[in-house]
Amino acid sequence: MSTRESQQKLEHERVQVHDTELGMVNDSADMSFSQRVYAVVKRIPRGKVATYGQVAALIGSPRSSRFVGFALHSNPYQGVVPCHRVVFKDGSLAPGFAFGGPQEQRKLLEAEGVHFLDNGQTVTVDMTQYQWEA
Repeated sequence: MSTRESQQKLEHERVQVHDTELGMVNDSADMSFSQRVYAVVKRIPRGKVATYGQVAALIGSPRSSRFVGFALHSNPYQGVVPCHRVVFKDGSLAPGFAFGGPQEQRKLLEAEGVHFLDNGQTVTVDMTQYQWEA
């Protein structure tokens, strides 16, 4: 097996996903970018958050954090894919949170037990305590 074939096989195995609830196929090679994003975000546990960059890296597109945001903004699986659990790398909330704005995102996270830090100017998720270690 060539080095390229080995790398492709490893990538295939690393991103292999099975999620029938979202109507997704088993193999990420057959999934759209957005479907891969939704599959990863769905795995973020209650009471934890991930960053846009973290999600991008987990789907194998580490330089695509902005596109992760675009995909989540148009999340057709509200209530199934917990897009409120994705925040900026400094723990700040998305000003354009698609399902009610940053106040709604904060309310959803607090309901899951996520605490926020307030330095007088900004309010952010305490990333040292609540960042998902995928």
